Amino acid sequence: MALMAAHGEIGPMPDCGIFADTGWEPAHVYEHLDRLEKLLPFPVYRVSAGNLRDEIASVRPTGKFLKIDIPAFVSNNGKPGGLVNRSCTRDFKIDPIRRKVRELLGIAGKRSPKEAVVEQWIGISIDEVIRMKPGREAWQVSRWPLIEKRMARSDCLRWMDRNGYPEPKKSSCIGCPFHSDAEWRALSKEEFADAVEVDRRLRDTTRGIARTKGELFLHRTCKPLDEVDFSTAEDRGQLNLFLNECEGMCGV
Repeated sequence: MALMAAHGEIGPMPDCGIFADTGWEPAHVYEHLDRLEKLLPFPVYRVSAGNLRDEIASVRPTGKFLKIDIPAFVSNNGKPGGLVNRSCTRDFKIDPIRRKVRELLGIAGKRSPKEAVVEQWIGISIDEVIRMKPGREAWQVSRWPLIEKRMARSDCLRWMDRNGYPEPKKSSCIGCPFHSDAEWRALSKEEFADAVEVDRRLRDTTRGIARTKGELFLHRTCKPLDEVDFSTAEDRGQLNLFLNECEGMCGV
């Protein structure tokens, strides 16, 4: 979306882009952002609410209260259960961006305007149309340029290829519980080891706390991450009759 704006295919030209850094993104996300900053005719601001990795499973203030920012899976009596409530998107993405927008508008610490004074573009594609939501505050109006153009993720990738840009990989935190097995496999050796350590820490930190029911895991099977079988059917010697790679869009 940002590159299409730079090419004049979406207008008007944005005043800026804002990237909310959780501190736990894969290396390819930061590499892509570094490239974008050199290509775009408008500034890109990096904002942060701290390091999500360091916040996960932190017990405070005296061991009686548990804070889990991510949607970890809960195992009850050894059986996979549901998810704990998450606040990571709000705390580490939405709120830091909102604070930066207010700063740029000169209204930080002031009463919010009663009418829309900023248009915020959100880069979801038509595959994710269910994520379209109106702005929560009167001073912001949301816009979805890719959906206006009826562009799916595959259309975005074709646009990148036509214009000579490398295909960007999906963006998500290293240890996001919403990862598919393909996304877990795509992590580098170092990134996967990092996720394994955090997965183990989830249980070590929360064990014995009265308000914690069950054990917490990053993988939906509720197994320690380093014990999950991530092999594919082909790895196990089974024939794959599908000619096209799955895009992971069956559920949207």
